[in-house]
This record gives sequence, structure tokens and C-alpha cells, in this order.
Amino acid sequence: MDTFFRLGKKTSLDLMACLAEFYLSGPTADPEIPSLVHINDKGAISGFVGVNVVPMTFSDKRLRAAFCGALMVRGREQDPMAGARLLKAFLSGRQDLSLSETANTTSLEMSRALRGVAFASYSLEWMRILRPAAFACDMALRKSPLRKWAVPVARGLDRLHEWSGFAGGRIGKGVAQTTKAVKYVDAGTFADSIEILTSHYQMRPHWPDRLLRHVVGEAFEKPLYGVPIAALVMAPNGSPIGAYLYHLREGGVGRVLQILALPGREGKVIDCLLADADERGAAGLRGRTHPILMEAMLGRRMLFANASNTILFSHDEAIIDCFRRGKAFVNGLAGESWGRHIGGDYK
Repeated sequence: MDTFFRLGKKTSLDLMACLAEFYLSGPTADPEIPSLVHINDKGAISGFVGVNVVPMTFSDKRLRAAFCGALMVRGREQDPMAGARLLKAFLSGRQDLSLSETANTTSLEMSRALRGVAFASYSLEWMRILRPAAFACDMALRKSPLRKWAVPVARGLDRLHEWSGFAGGRIGKGVAQTTKAVKYVDAGTFADSIEILTSHYQMRPHWPDRLLRHVVGEAFEKPLYGVPIAALVMAPNGSPIGAYLYHLREGGVGRVLQILALPGREGKVIDCLLADADERGAAGLRGRTHPILMEAMLGRRMLFANASNTILFSHDEAIIDCFRRGKAFVNGLAGESWGRHIGGDYK
């Protein structure tokens, strides 16, 4: 797997152990719905598809949702059908529905040929620029050793020229006051809030408590993205109306893993998130869209791009309709992005 995950590099033992736990032995690995390898005509492993299984509820029905993660093939020119065979084998498993939140263009084409349905409102990445020079610098140099020298210079440029425009701009004082409603929490408290903040979804994960705490605990550990910042957004009566989790490197672009909000409170939660990041000196924020959040993001100077795709495979028209109406809670914690292999700092 090292050739596939890190081209041109020898994969560290830590990363190999992390992948083995996530795909083979961890609590979201189901022996009845396993990850798969492709064997070529020489008897060698030439492909892999990683699978993790999430217990879900759809209305009152319990389901097993299998998320197809990394789909990789070596020597695709010699065997162009290897990827399609892996995907077909995955879809023939014992899961009730199949999903992917990380499908690239090639995987999207294969999935559509196999009657997968892609949903644009789940498949966009949003970006909010707060400090434009620092944002551009961090995005361009985030993996370069030059970053530590360039970011302070970029931040100085941002201070010299208070910037505003179509793409972004600093958060106003009125919005910044929303941070008074924010309560910072640890992984356990964040996990405790998830059930109430997702109860309005028609389809949502049904994690046993131990599994939920495992998922959230892993989601906090993304050192490549920075330190975890988790918060509940509180109503005046002290009850939570939303929550968010993101990671931030000093002066960089924060990576938002999850935004949760009760119906009608999405704008308040987004404003608290933006104000929080601004007060911490973030260059900006980026994260994955969800249909319920899209309307609230209008008018808040967001940019949108399509980097990867959320795809559903199901014969149940009611489930497909649930996704079309934005009533399914997937991506982020309900998918693959929470895993430590994404955002882990492996040498």
C-alpha cells in the first residue's frame, strides 16, 4: 500500500499501522463487509479498496452503510478494468447501502456507470478567506518548509492593507460578538452533543457510545492540520443549538471537519465559527458542504469548489430521495474523513 498512498516515498510504520487499524481491525472494520484487494494475473496484489462500516438509522430502520474509501490500482494501463472489478466486488457486499465521500473524477465516472448517484450539494468544498495574503501563502506552501518564513510576511501584508471584497474579508464586530455564545469542549463533551444535534436528520449514524467516542477521539487527532478546536454554540437558556470542530495551524487555513446545527440555527453557528477563527488569527477556513448549511452560507462571502464527490449506491428510491432533500447526515464524522490517516503527520 505504500506505493499507492505515498508515491515515491517509503510509507512509515506508523501510517501502515494506522491504515491497518482503520481498514482491517478497528471498530468500523466489519469482517462481513471487508476491505478488498485485487490480484493480477501474476498472483500479485495490484489494487486495493478500503472500506469502513457505519451503523445508521433511516426513519426507524437500522442499516449498515459501507463507505468506500481509497480505491487504488497499480499498473492501470496494463489492466484498465481492475478498478471497476474492485468497485463491483465492493458493491456486491452485504451492506444495505454503499457510499463514498472521496470519489475523484475517475471514480465518479465508474460509479455512474454502475448506477451510483452523485449529489452536488454534498460534494462541494467551501472556503472563507479572512486574510487573503496569508490564505494564498498557506494554500500554496502548506507542505513546504518555506511556509514558516512566508506566512509572517503575508500576515504583515494583510495588516498593512485592510482588505474586503467579493471573496472574503475580516469579520465585522457585530458577528464577532457571537463568540460569547461559544463554549469550548473536549472530545467527550463534543461526542455527547452529537445525538441531539443530529436527531432531525431522517438518515443518520446510530453509533453505540463506545464507537462514537472512538470516532470523535480519532477526529481530534490531525496534527498535520493543526490543533483541534471544538465548541458548542449555546442558546441563552444554556442548551446547545450547534457545534463545530476544526483544526488550525498558527496563521494558517483552518480545516473544518464538522458543523452541526439545529434547524433554523445554521447561520448563528456559522457566524460563531467564522468569528472564532478570525479572533485566532486564521487566514481562512475550508470544509465540506452539506445541503442544510448551503442556504445559510449565502451572503457570508463563501467560495465553492468541487474537489471530491459524495456518491450513493442504493436500490431504495426513498433513500435516494432522502439524500436529494438533504436529510441524510453524511460526510465528516459520518464517513471517512474523521480517520487519523487523513491529517496525520507521518514521516
